[in-house]
Formats: sequence, C-alpha cells, structure tokens
Amino acid sequence: MDFTPPRCPNPQCTRHTDPQPGFYRRCGFYRPACRDEPQQRYRCRSCRRGFSRQTFRHDRGDRRPDCNEPLFWLLISGVGLRQAGRALKLGIHAVQRKKRKFAKTMRLLHDNLCTRLPAGRTFVLDEEETYEGASIRPLTMPVVVEKETWFVVGTAVGSIRRLAPLGRRRRQLQDEEERRHGPRQDESSECVHQVLEQLRQCIGGVPLVLRSDEKPTYGRIARAVFGPAVHHETTAGTRIRTTHNPLFPINTTLAMTRDNCGRLRRRSWLVTKDRHCLQDHLHLFVVYRNYVRRRFNRDRKHETPAWFLGLVPRQLHPAEVLAWRQDWGQRSIHPMSHDATRTVA
Repeated sequence: MDFTPPRCPNPQCTRHTDPQPGFYRRCGFYRPACRDEPQQRYRCRSCRRGFSRQTFRHDRGDRRPDCNEPLFWLLISGVGLRQAGRALKLGIHAVQRKKRKFAKTMRLLHDNLCTRLPAGRTFVLDEEETYEGASIRPLTMPVVVEKETWFVVGTAVGSIRRLAPLGRRRRQLQDEEERRHGPRQDESSECVHQVLEQLRQCIGGVPLVLRSDEKPTYGRIARAVFGPAVHHETTAGTRIRTTHNPLFPINTTLAMTRDNCGRLRRRSWLVTKDRHCLQDHLHLFVVYRNYVRRRFNRDRKHETPAWFLGLVPRQLHPAEVLAWRQDWGQRSIHPMSHDATRTVA
C-alpha cells in the first residue's frame, strides 16, 4: 500500500511542524521480524533523522502486532488479562504492556477527535463506585455522557472514604488500613470537576443542560466550571430506573462498563488492583463505545455515537483505532487514512 510520510517524526526538526514537499529521501528497505513485507526507509533532508512507515504506527516496537486487534476485542468484552493471554498465547506481562500502550493511544485518539461538540446538547452525569484490591478501599468513577447519542465525553477515577459503622468487622479492617497508610483521601469532588472540565473544553462557553441526581456537590461544581452557562436539572436517585427516567442514559452506560470491563464486576477476582489500571481500561471502553460500537443494537452499522455528533463520517474498525500514533495532537494521522495523507485536523 502506498505510503507518504506526512512529516518528520523528530519534534525538534522544522519539518515536523512544516513538512515541505520533498523534505525526505528514500533510503533502502528493511524487513522487520514482525511483518512479512519489507518496509521502506526514509531520511529527513533537514535533520538527517532516519525513519520508516513503522515509525508512525501504533504497533512500533511490538513483537506480536498480530495480537493487538484480538486483544482489544477481548479486553472490551469483559475478559480478564490472564485469560486473554491464554487465548492469544501471550504472557501476563506482555498483555499488561499492550494494554497500557492501547490506553495511551485511545486517550490521545479521543482527545484528538473530540475537540468540539455541537451546541444545544444535554449531558448526564453520575458516579459509579467500585474498589481497588479490597472493598475497604473504595473508588469513585464519574462519567458524563450526551443524552441523545450516549457519547461518553469523559471519565475519571479517584479514591473515596466510606467508613463502616463502629463495631463492624469492616470498620476494624478500615481502621487498620488507615493506621498503616494514613487516612484515605476522598477525591470525589476532584474527579467530578475533572470530567466537567473535559466537557467544558469540548463545548466552549455555550449554554448547556446538565442532568444528575440530587448529590449537593454536583450543582456547586457545575457552577464553578461553567458559570451561568449551565442549567442544572436534578432527579432523585431513588426513582425507578426505566426508560422514562431522565438518568436512563447514564445508568445504562454505567451498566455497560461493568459488562465490557471485567475489572468492574462485583465480587470477582478480576477487580482492579490499582486505580490507574482502571483508568487505562476506561480509555479503551470510551473509544469502543464512541467510535466502534453502534449506539443501539437497532441502529445501522455506521451509526455510532461519534457519527451522530459529526465527529467521524462512519464507524471505525479496531484495526483503524490501533493503526497510527496519536501523540502529535491535531498533526497525528487520521485513523481512517490508510496512506497517511490525512491528519486529524
């Protein structure tokens, strides 16, 4: 397949930000161990740095790039890391390294594609509780979605402090935990502020409607982030969870996270051991939910949440979201560009 280097990969080179025609020259071939076809080498005429097509790929440096796509499907299908490694004949550490690399690319891909959301939209916010390692170490996971398309705008993970009543066995374990490691931090407000700040960056200063349950801190944080541009609507958390419930989109989305992310299942040995690993897994879920999966099962194949918002012209394939590096911001190669001629911008 034809490939045209879009820029010099060296960030210190002038041809990285201003790639002029003919900024490179061809410099032979090499045959990587992980691929059958030879790869063309190039050399920048300005900085003399050598590179190839593989330099721009997400799977640069991978020993088993053929496992990336099936591993992505397994990880967003609720399969644990060890079982995914058994299915693909990979060691647990190889699976962990690939997952961390996936998470970095998925986070940057979402940031690059979701730079501006249409105005006049309604967004729904709620928090999901889980834990790391043991139930005495609870975590909060706020998520904000768009009401009509169920587009996941942002997620965050942080610790919370939930002490059991005095005299309970659980309280004794919590007290012992805090004697060893100090009082557990309650980062709920910081995480909610973080996801609302992600939303603010995507919509600018246009007015919006934010729906949530009746937790008192939501309104205060929303006014601090959006100012008078936000109209905050609340619904009782005890209201029956049917399709008529205004919080139905976020309730169902949180249920989907427990189905697609094995580490969020209750009473399971797949539970996350570290909050940062949970955040990495959520980056995979966000890209899968927004760009790969249809909004509803009754929708047509290309009708993903991102398609409804006009962010992409069609559904993305996992091979596309795992195709190109995304760490150059808007200068990164667009995931649907097979010959690298189109950037995200």
